Amino acid sequence: MKLAGIHHVSALTANAERNHDFFTRILGMRLVKKSVNQDNPSSYHLFYADAVGTPGTDMTYFDIPNAAKTTPGVSSISNTSFRVKSEEALQYWQKRFTEYQVPFEAIVDRFGRKTMYFEDFEGSRLMLVVDDGLGVPYGIPWAGAGVPEEFALVGLGHVTLTVRRAEQTQLVLTEVLGFKKVGSYASSVDGMPDITVFSVGEGSPASEVHIEERSDLPMERPGRGSVHHVAFRVKTMEEYDQWDAFLRSKGFMTSGKVDRYYFKSIYFREPNGILYELATDEPGFATDESMDVLGERLALPPFLEPQRDQIEAKLRPLTLKE
Repeated sequence: MKLAGIHHVSALTANAERNHDFFTRILGMRLVKKSVNQDNPSSYHLFYADAVGTPGTDMTYFDIPNAAKTTPGVSSISNTSFRVKSEEALQYWQKRFTEYQVPFEAIVDRFGRKTMYFEDFEGSRLMLVVDDGLGVPYGIPWAGAGVPEEFALVGLGHVTLTVRRAEQTQLVLTEVLGFKKVGSYASSVDGMPDITVFSVGEGSPASEVHIEERSDLPMERPGRGSVHHVAFRVKTMEEYDQWDAFLRSKGFMTSGKVDRYYFKSIYFREPNGILYELATDEPGFATDESMDVLGERLALPPFLEPQRDQIEAKLRPLTLKE
């Protein structure tokens, strides 16, 4: 069993309409699935990805209209990055973010790569990272927002985990999930330990988890813009069938096997309280919609389809700009 990198990252929004506008019109991602939270179908679940919904390109948001503001802290997925192909792409995004009044910071080196921090309208902590394309292949840019292909986002990069004590999180990554420590770089906070970098699969930012140890922060109080969980890629159904028993043998309480229809999942929490998901690459987002109309209608998995009328009646009206 060997994980292949990051599958998706799921976060919270208090305004699905503006969230959709930000990720599609400004960032140039494609809405590949408009669905509901399968565990609470009274709220929406929006999936943004590349042009074809490639695993590893997918940022998702649960719509929680009254979500409070996030208080940053430990036991959190504190940053999500997106890959671009060049430093010239970062310069393009500086101009685009200025035009759309998106908060961003200067381009800086992190772990030998050019990066640029930015935030959405709810304070989601995000980053662009230059990826040379030698590891996990690039996704296929979506042309719908007019972002030039050479500057487009081409998938998720690393996530940063902020924790009180790094050792237990590091052990889960290396001894359970098969990651290897590949290096470290200086924290931007004086007096804090270096940020450690762990990689799995083919390498590149799309395969990395960065661990930031912070003894000076309280526990995160999640809210709008905070990340709910990170999912890692399981490439085959055969491996998926083995993961639940393996995790339980290591002493973890898991969700058991969960069929999300577009992928199959297993959830568990690591010792610092961060929620991990293992998700299969198959069958994908085109299972119930043709590729040319992905995300245009409310999609429900088969077990919820008989309840479509009741679900649609309870959902608030959602008008997404095209």
